[in-house]
Amino acid sequence: MSFPLHLLIPVACAFFYVVGALTVKRAGVYGVGVWRTSFVANWMMFLVFVPWWFTHGGELRPLADYWQPAVTALLFLGGQVFIFLAISRGDISVTTPVMGTKVVLVALFSALLRVGDVPLQWWIGAGLSAAAVALLHAGERPGVRGHVGRTVLLATASAASYGLGDVLLQKWVPTWGTGSYFPPMFLLVGLYSFAFVPLFSAPLRALPAPAWRWIGAGALLMAVNNAGIVLTLGIWGDATAVNIVYSVRGLLSVVLVWAIGHWFANTEQHLAPRVLRYRFSGAALMVAAIALVLV
Repeated sequence: MSFPLHLLIPVACAFFYVVGALTVKRAGVYGVGVWRTSFVANWMMFLVFVPWWFTHGGELRPLADYWQPAVTALLFLGGQVFIFLAISRGDISVTTPVMGTKVVLVALFSALLRVGDVPLQWWIGAGLSAAAVALLHAGERPGVRGHVGRTVLLATASAASYGLGDVLLQKWVPTWGTGSYFPPMFLLVGLYSFAFVPLFSAPLRALPAPAWRWIGAGALLMAVNNAGIVLTLGIWGDATAVNIVYSVRGLLSVVLVWAIGHWFANTEQHLAPRVLRYRFSGAALMVAAIALVLV
């Protein structure tokens, strides 16, 4: 089976995601918080997509049609909030592999919405993914497992929200065109984000300059990551294949946290060796599930 070249885009996005997650977590040292992080990232996303309206034939449609971008914008926002909560309160070497469950959830939503079928391999992959999540818990001290469990729950909620959004994008974008769909969708994401303002711990202008360097870089990396994924879905479809390949970020997260996490003042590389071994095994099992689905 030949490997479609457009699937190299989610491979690159997987790298951008992990580095962006490390950068966002580093910004947390300055007390940026989830809500200010989400607000900045969402408006960065809109700025990335503004040119798409002018370069890819964006057209106005009847106002009644915009419920579709509004729904996917809400799902995108939910997925983002849950993942930022998971990153800020847990370990990236747990959060990112758990996001691999999005592969199975996309297959399930595709079947329910009649966007695709779920072959037997997917259900076997689901079992492997569940085993991988169990490995991510293994090796922790009893008092820490609850902390890891909350991280897994938040990451799974994010995967479900993003996954349903991906399937709906594959279903709806072809009739709109990418230039007409994505700019209003991410404008709505930005507008929804104003609901976070009352939750800010302090105004954005109160952030110190070093915090802006980290949050700006993290928001840009996350924006490039999200742009790559949604554009791949909008242009080529293949939500299941895209998410299969994108799930390599689970393995990348463990490797990069161990290799370069100290550049971001990340302390996960100092976890007990047995914990890192279990997490690496869990991430590798996620990749095995991905490979199984590719067969």
